[in-house]
Amino acid sequence: MYRADILLKAWKQVKANKGTGGIEEIYIEDVLKYGEMKFLKEIHQELVENSYNPKPVERVYIPKKDGKKRPLGIPIIKDRIIQTATKIVIEPIFEADFKDSSFGFRPKRNQHQALEVIRKKCSNKGWWVLDADIKGYFDNINHDKLMILVEQRILDRRILKLIRKWLKVGVVGNNEYRESEIGSPQGSSISPLLSNIYLNYLDLVWDKYYKHLGTLVRFADDFIIISKTKKEIYHEYNAVKKIFERLELELHPDKIRFVNMWDGIEGFDFLGFHHRRSLVESGKGQRFNTTIQVLTQKAMKSMRDKIRKVLNNRATLKMDMYDLVQTVNKKVVGLKNYYNLKYVGNQLNKIDWYIIQKFTIWYNNKKQRKTRHRGLREVMNILNEMGLKKLSS
Repeated sequence: MYRADILLKAWKQVKANKGTGGIEEIYIEDVLKYGEMKFLKEIHQELVENSYNPKPVERVYIPKKDGKKRPLGIPIIKDRIIQTATKIVIEPIFEADFKDSSFGFRPKRNQHQALEVIRKKCSNKGWWVLDADIKGYFDNINHDKLMILVEQRILDRRILKLIRKWLKVGVVGNNEYRESEIGSPQGSSISPLLSNIYLNYLDLVWDKYYKHLGTLVRFADDFIIISKTKKEIYHEYNAVKKIFERLELELHPDKIRFVNMWDGIEGFDFLGFHHRRSLVESGKGQRFNTTIQVLTQKAMKSMRDKIRKVLNNRATLKMDMYDLVQTVNKKVVGLKNYYNLKYVGNQLNKIDWYIIQKFTIWYNNKKQRKTRHRGLREVMNILNEMGLKKLSS
């Protein structure tokens, strides 16, 4: 783990992800000035001599889509490098055990693969869906039980000691230190892997004893189960509760739903899409029922917020319009890569129109015109000439 090439690869990943400096307030730029190789050599020496001790993580809060705030724990840069190096080395070991039902934060697996499994299963007699949430997952991971799961695959005591240190390192927020007796802070490089190791117990038990009841689809701590009958769904619910009791986790009582997909009246939200059966027409005029996946209202709002954050910023009035178009294009390409599925064309058209409206307001502000939406067609023509990309195909 402390080999020079592993540490260098870890540093490159940390540098690419940017981010803040944690409680030490040493940033990426500071490391570059100090000397990357010198910094990595010092880390290497600490690890070889077993003198490395992590610092507490900095508690910050980011807004969630539902208006609440998600707590994150930001390690210092040195800790992020060592965590990333550890992840590089041990992740392939655990990947050998991880099940196909898990799609989140894993190499060569992503949301689109999970969405495709859901579409196929719900279209192929998947009439019922258990839609549930884990209550405060990251705050309630039991350290001892997590370490038992880690120790099933890792024997190196130095690595195990490091992981325990990261779990127990504590949190600093509002100038106060708090010990970590339970949970794994979101924001650390190693946290997604530890999260998957803990919930892999659910995947393993499900695959061994309960897969005849339905198909489990899990993305990090979000999951659904797809079944043919209502009876199977209730058996699944009881099975999941028993598994979570072993993990000392519980389902959120207000977010448990048994969704009937049969008649298209009900649907469920997962990974930014609303899933519902609907009557559609093929290119040849044939009509048939299938599961369609359209954008949730939260996803639509999130897309507008991301666009508004760029175009409502008064600092952009100093920018050349062409440069601003290139900035927005990067956002559009990222959103399109994720959201551009088969049945979302009309919704993406609305976002495209929203972008044009926001650009028109920006253009009139730049020209110091009082009318906000004046010259809409003129702006559209300018944007087309400058190569503004569209979300809708």
